[in-house]
Amino acid sequence: MLRVGITGQAGFIGTHLYNYLKIRKEEIVVIPFHDDFFEQQSKLEKFVRECDTIVHLAALNRHNEPQTIYDTNVKLVSQLTASLDKTGSRPHVLFSSSTQEERNNVFGKSKLEGRRLFSEWAERSGGLFTGMIIPNVFGPFGNPYYNSVIATFSHQLTHNESPRIEIDANLNLIYVGDLVKTIHFLITNRLGDREFRVQPTDEAKVSELLSLLQSFKDQYLEHGIIPDLSDPFERNLFNTFVCYIDHSKYFPYFLSQHDDDRGRFVETVKLHSGGQISFSTTRPGITRGNHFHTRKAERFAVIKGKARIQIRRIGSDEVIDFKLDGSNPSYVDMPIWHTHNITNIGDDDLYTIFWISEFYNPNDPDTFFEQV
Repeated sequence: MLRVGITGQAGFIGTHLYNYLKIRKEEIVVIPFHDDFFEQQSKLEKFVRECDTIVHLAALNRHNEPQTIYDTNVKLVSQLTASLDKTGSRPHVLFSSSTQEERNNVFGKSKLEGRRLFSEWAERSGGLFTGMIIPNVFGPFGNPYYNSVIATFSHQLTHNESPRIEIDANLNLIYVGDLVKTIHFLITNRLGDREFRVQPTDEAKVSELLSLLQSFKDQYLEHGIIPDLSDPFERNLFNTFVCYIDHSKYFPYFLSQHDDDRGRFVETVKLHSGGQISFSTTRPGITRGNHFHTRKAERFAVIKGKARIQIRRIGSDEVIDFKLDGSNPSYVDMPIWHTHNITNIGDDDLYTIFWISEFYNPNDPDTFFEQV
């Protein structure tokens, strides 16, 4: 079992890497890290002693004082290498640098210097070092106005703000889920490369990104229509967009109903995508679910009976509860990396229609069980 520690564990990439490694617990043990370890030398030294691998993600991306960015990032690397030297620890160190290295800005300069300092440590200690040069990263839970323009646009569009393009640059992009798979590969194969260039998976202009995100708002947020998710990039972009919706305010979404003397017709799922639609009955008091997905979009539509749907983001203790009643049919959509369930809280059978964006594949189910 490899013992892996992640500095910046609570950050954007750190959260995704931590969650990804945790669901692969048969091969990796994650050593806990807290930001205050950098303020307490004894804790930092204990941390490096315990690790077979350290992924150094902790960094400052933005600050009103540019020099603070450089000084902070270089100091973090210096503190880490000093602890490695003092304890005689020689884990495999992976460092998240950036394609900003090639630009004349303080963040890029701090990353280039950090990679140089780690290379020097590897030279004098005989340790294994991988300097990852990473393109623009996007995905769920990134901080708007900080991590990426996609996070900023998604937040603005889901909070009735008006996005604005400052520079219509062409961006090389990688989805955070693809990035953490690359890091996992580097960890498990112990690949040392002091200038390992993580290849982008996608390329788009800022205006193209905004146009796609705006289409998600128009189709999904305003009309409840699932867009076409057959393209992996657009699927990843959509899953990112959805995570910026305030689910406690937007759901449940009440369905369009048509009554006449024949009975009632209810439109449950409108989509430009494929996947699978299923139907279930659930007896009173029974709960279904208690699992999460990392790429699949899913909808629970209650058409008869009374239900409680619960969702909780992985790594959070906050549970959002929704009460749905089939007398006024409605649905709740499940964001990725949120465990969810549905319980029949009525006295009669509960009737639910489920839509999920992929057929079930037992060899790659993308379904991980965790109690809400």
